[in-house]
Amino acid sequence: MISLNIFLGMIGPWQIAIVVALVLLMFGGKKIPELMRGLGTGIKEFKDATNTEDEEKTEDKK
Repeated sequence: MISLNIFLGMIGPWQIAIVVALVLLMFGGKKIPELMRGLGTGIKEFKDATNTEDEEKTEDKK
């Protein structure tokens, strides 16, 4: 946990701006929304899977 805080403390606004600029250069402006949509779908599926697993565990305990 401490190492994560140290790492996040080293990231500043300039570093974030550089990463965003590199992503724009690599993928272009038209591909970014598609990539974010895919990322959002993946996160939603992961949350649904973990919620389903939690519900199954609570049903088993009853």
